[in-house]
Amino acid sequence: MPVLSDVISALDTLWPRERAEQWDAVGPVCGDPEATVSRVLFAVDPVQEIADEAVALGAQLLVTHHPLYLRGTTSVAADTFKGRVVHTLIRHGVALYVAHTNADRAAPGVSDALAGALDLRVTGPLVPDPGDRAGRRGLGRLCELDRPLSLAEFTALAAERLPATAQGVRSAGDPGRTVRTVAVCGGSGDSLFAEVRAAGVDAFLTADLRHHPASEAREHSPLALVDAAHWATEWPWCEQAAAQLDAVSERHGWGLRTHVSHRVTDPWRTHHPSRHTSEGAPN
Repeated sequence: MPVLSDVISALDTLWPRERAEQWDAVGPVCGDPEATVSRVLFAVDPVQEIADEAVALGAQLLVTHHPLYLRGTTSVAADTFKGRVVHTLIRHGVALYVAHTNADRAAPGVSDALAGALDLRVTGPLVPDPGDRAGRRGLGRLCELDRPLSLAEFTALAAERLPATAQGVRSAGDPGRTVRTVAVCGGSGDSLFAEVRAAGVDAFLTADLRHHPASEAREHSPLALVDAAHWATEWPWCEQAAAQLDAVSERHGWGLRTHVSHRVTDPWRTHHPSRHTSEGAPN
């Protein structure tokens, strides 16, 4: 069995910390480097529910996409939810490791997993990493569909293939518009509208689209927008990442057992369709 430092070295090779954004907080958060690791759990969010799942599973390592302490802290006191997570993990011998924007930029990365969930053919990064001469790494992905779909059909495909959330999947644009090419970005992607327009794709699938950026994007061009829940667009990476660690484990003969959490940690739980027009009269 490997020790934690061995596994962290492998994770750092898959998602080098130096490729994360400067503001990001990636890498190990807690854990004994000399502790033996036999079971690893992958999840999107380092929340209490996931920490409890790792403990119940008997995992010695929890790997999450989102950081626990993105803005730093001066305390891990257990009277805060983040402190309780740390105490829970340490008390039960579970280490925590984060791969965030370094996993976004990786090849394969978060957006590759999102494209794969919809069987889209990746043709390259949306925002290439200038340090990658092979032209594979970077933010987002440019993709092609195997056959053209209407926007309504493509939105339905995304809703069918991505994990179910209260939000579901919504789209902006003519439902009958033909979609052949798509840009995808796991997580919040409305800062990339200029790059998406420059790419000339038919649609952009991402999450967390805000009113003003989305409205302005629709006025700029006929680009169709497809907006899913943040958690749902990043969850496919957990399965991809687990498979990557499985391959490393097999090469080294570690015999690791990897697991992917299927707990929905998207914060939204209920969705009710609107029933009234802007004038207050029933539709």
